Amino acid sequence: MSTDLFTHETYQPLASKRRPHDLSGFLGQQHILSQGKPLREAINHGQPHSMILWGPPGVGKTTLAKIVAHTADAHFEAISAVLSGVKEIRAAISIAQQQRDAQGRKTLLFVDEVHRFNKSQQDAFLPYVEDGTVIFIGATTENPSFELNNALLSRCRVYVLKSLALDDIKTIINNALPQVSNTNLTINQDALELIANAADGDARRALNLLEIAADLVGENTSELTTEIVEQVLVGDSRRFDNKGEYFYDQISALHKSVRGSDPDASLYWLCRMLDGGCDPLYIARRLIRIASEDIGNADPRALEIALNATDSQERLGSPEGELALAQAVVYLAIAAKSNAVYSAFKTAMADIRSMPSYEVPLHLRNAPTKLMKELDYGKDYRYAHNEDQGYAAGESYLPEELNDKQYYFPTDRGLEVKIAEKLRYLRTLDKNNRDKH
Repeated sequence: MSTDLFTHETYQPLASKRRPHDLSGFLGQQHILSQGKPLREAINHGQPHSMILWGPPGVGKTTLAKIVAHTADAHFEAISAVLSGVKEIRAAISIAQQQRDAQGRKTLLFVDEVHRFNKSQQDAFLPYVEDGTVIFIGATTENPSFELNNALLSRCRVYVLKSLALDDIKTIINNALPQVSNTNLTINQDALELIANAADGDARRALNLLEIAADLVGENTSELTTEIVEQVLVGDSRRFDNKGEYFYDQISALHKSVRGSDPDASLYWLCRMLDGGCDPLYIARRLIRIASEDIGNADPRALEIALNATDSQERLGSPEGELALAQAVVYLAIAAKSNAVYSAFKTAMADIRSMPSYEVPLHLRNAPTKLMKELDYGKDYRYAHNEDQGYAAGESYLPEELNDKQYYFPTDRGLEVKIAEKLRYLRTLDKNNRDKH
């Protein structure tokens, strides 16, 4: 279609053109939208309630909100927490009041990225949700229990939306083909797979990639090929948020896979994070933590290997240094596991914070001055190197109030087997010494 200075044609993204108007065209989320589910019943009967839609980008949060409004014949009013403040909230509430008073019509107020509103901004909705001025639907990619006020949460039902399945993404792409710039466009199976995989469960991303790829199709062909799609995907990375829910979910999965001694799962989550753009040095620091928390003295080499991997990443950068991270992840996964040091540290810290600040026993104090010696600083201290086997059997090094307190309990795994044997032997020497005296 030709245009001139007097022709105005507003561009509308393919993702917006393909937005379904009812549940018959809505793909995915069957865990909350199948027949008999509360949300499905509320939509079918045109009786919506206030809710929070929590899920990754491109899974249908905005679309679902519009479908809810459409089926309930409610006025749809939308604001974005990224671009709006209290002024925009008040304006939306004013429109809702006008709709109610002038037409007796409900208003569905959709707040995108609701987690970006601060506490006072979130509080501004409460009276209007409470008195029914608006049906409130908030959309968020972040965990509502961390990001939303309890007062707002208590007035809304939370629905968790999931990434779309690969087959759903393929269906969305195929259904959209007639509406891209070349209406006779076809797509081969390999190209379809490429886009669907790159979309990573995000319908909006799939349609955006399709639209960009369609613009690259030459005039002499109507087929979207793998070569064209690969051009679009150069430098593209999967969904990953260095500050959000996906980040914490994936680092948690990596940590727990290593702790669970599964090298394959550990490598998978490492590669998922690297592929998504996570800072490799963040992963390296987490591996150092894992080496101490979950392996400890069962295999002290784990900490050294984690530190070496961090050094390699700093020296080489990406992608060369990432192989050292992979080596460390595999080693940590298969290493003997012990949280004995971690548990001992936590218990000791809890005691320090809950108990009085006990005095250092006199025999352990240094005595560099005559006065200190006269006050018995260092008196009767036994120099371990001068004792049999380099061990002062029976000597106490804790405050008197904590004598015989034990924090560290070695496991029966890895090097800690030997450590436990050594400690048992030393305690036998202590007992024998006390029995003599």
